[in-house]
Amino acid sequence: MLNCLPESAKEIYNINYQHKYKLQMKKVILKSVLAVTLALFISGCAGVHKGYMGNSAILNQANFSYVKMNIKGEAKAKYIFWFGGYKSESLINDAKQQMLLNNPLKSNQALVNITVNYKVTFTPIYLIVAEVKCVVTADVVEFK
Repeated sequence: MLNCLPESAKEIYNINYQHKYKLQMKKVILKSVLAVTLALFISGCAGVHKGYMGNSAILNQANFSYVKMNIKGEAKAKYIFWFGGYKSESLINDAKQQMLLNNPLKSNQALVNITVNYKVTFTPIYLIVAEVKCVVTADVVEFK
């Protein structure tokens, strides 16, 4: 078919064919990238951090004294497009363990007035990256 065409027409045909081939390859690559990206988003799992802590002591008698006040522990988790937080089983437990690591309890001591606070911070581009910070605070009492 190309043998009967003049040389300039053959060049134009080859250029058009190469251009169409490149466009087809770009479409295939773009579709492949989109399919892989979609598969990654669908198959991802998100960790949800919840928890509750109550007081470990009942202070209804005058048989205690405060040893330390406002001790605290912190834990953080980062989320990208609300996926993430895999490094932690529970933010509250991680914060509590850090608090107790820095302030170990002795014999006859207990945690009281425990509070749990969460702070969620977003990047300037809303809903892309978020950081959840959990802060556990408590007082330490010692029983007589």
